Amino acid sequence: MTTLTVNGVSHTLAIDPSTPLLYALRNQLELNGAKFGCGLGQCGACTVLVDDQPVFGCLTPVAACAGRKVRTIESLGTQAKPGALQAAFIKHQAAQCGYCIAGMVMRAQALLEKNPHPTEAQIRKHMEPNLCRCGTHMRILGAIREVAQKTTPASQK
Repeated sequence: MTTLTVNGVSHTLAIDPSTPLLYALRNQLELNGAKFGCGLGQCGACTVLVDDQPVFGCLTPVAACAGRKVRTIESLGTQAKPGALQAAFIKHQAAQCGYCIAGMVMRAQALLEKNPHPTEAQIRKHMEPNLCRCGTHMRILGAIREVAQKTTPASQK
């Protein structure tokens, strides 16, 4: 038995500890936002946050997540009320086929939580591990920049 805390909810799963986190999320917990892309950690479609750090769900065994906080795209908002990044991705039409978008949003979320006002170079470097085969990278970057510019610096709150 493995206990995972996903999106603030604790789940006890009868699952092999070496099972990739992605499979537990999709098959056991029915959280289908993260996608299976390459299975090799080279595309980022399966990116989720573990203790606020982006990880490839296809490579991360569930045993490595026990006692840690796992977050998926489902934690950021809903279809009726999308989170800030989700809304910006929609506004910028960042999704063409949409397959990579959950991973892109989660990687961007990690960056903006750590650094609410990243430079262009920091955004590009941070997003580098995730690929969009449709080529909407410029729209993705635009969405991230928009959210970063709207965030009020802590010194002004």
